Amino acid sequence: MNNKALRPPLETREDAAGHDRDPYLIALGERVRSLRSIRGMTRKELARAAHVSERHLANLERGLGNVSILVLLQIAKAFNCVLAEIVGDVTTSSPEWLLIRELLHGRSEPDLQRAREALAQLFSGQAGQAGKNRSKQIALIGLRGAGKSSIGRMLAADIGYPFIELSDEIERVAGCGILEIHSLYGPTAYRRYEKRALEEALQLYPEMVLATPGGIVSEPATMNVLLSHCYTVWLKATPEDHMARVMAQGDFRPMAGNNEAMADLKRILAGREAFYSKADYVCMTSQLSLSEAFEGLRNHIREVAGLSLV
Repeated sequence: MNNKALRPPLETREDAAGHDRDPYLIALGERVRSLRSIRGMTRKELARAAHVSERHLANLERGLGNVSILVLLQIAKAFNCVLAEIVGDVTTSSPEWLLIRELLHGRSEPDLQRAREALAQLFSGQAGQAGKNRSKQIALIGLRGAGKSSIGRMLAADIGYPFIELSDEIERVAGCGILEIHSLYGPTAYRRYEKRALEEALQLYPEMVLATPGGIVSEPATMNVLLSHCYTVWLKATPEDHMARVMAQGDFRPMAGNNEAMADLKRILAGREAFYSKADYVCMTSQLSLSEAFEGLRNHIREVAGLSLV
């Protein structure tokens, strides 16, 4: 008897062996199959256009194996689509998302900013009111050592607004300290508390000067709330000044590996700079004394808020 003839088809055997297939790979295969169907391509036609074996493509569509990025790029090219449509991205999840993304594709940064601001007004329940109050809810952003707390307190006292540390509000909302939040619940929970604390502060303090944590820009949803409701000021400084100010506050940990710490600081600043620059106003504090930096910011904020410069 021919034992080979009794063996189940290869596809059936592979599917049986892969009953615990990774959910992401299954979804990836479904997206490829869906894109192929939308374009009316047979598996053979796609394999030929993407320069991939039909067997390899069949395994991909069934969520088997571990396909390489290069193969996915070849398939994306054959589909004439971006890689994100294959690997999975919220902007590819529906026709409307795809149409919106196409409208924004290739636009300049100023155009994208105008689009973001228009969408923020459209979808904010208090869009009109938020726009009116922005000059009364002033948020200071920037890395640690920028002077957010020192200058923020001086500014708040000068214009008669309460000074709020968002870190204190986060601890109040969470019921424990910042370090405890990270150690007990992790960074995802911290970002969730951060956003909730910001939203509550905006409700509690119609007028305020708000000092924010340096990493607030790393969470787009929270940053959108901040930019939509607050007049934001980036207190900018050189990496060297940031380092010197942190150590002047009594934190000498960077001294243990100064070169490495400085390199890390520069990388963090470079990574966040594009987000910090979305602020309404940039106040350069390097090579200025505390009083000089405050005076320049004070005059600008008083003008924005319609207050006397006296």
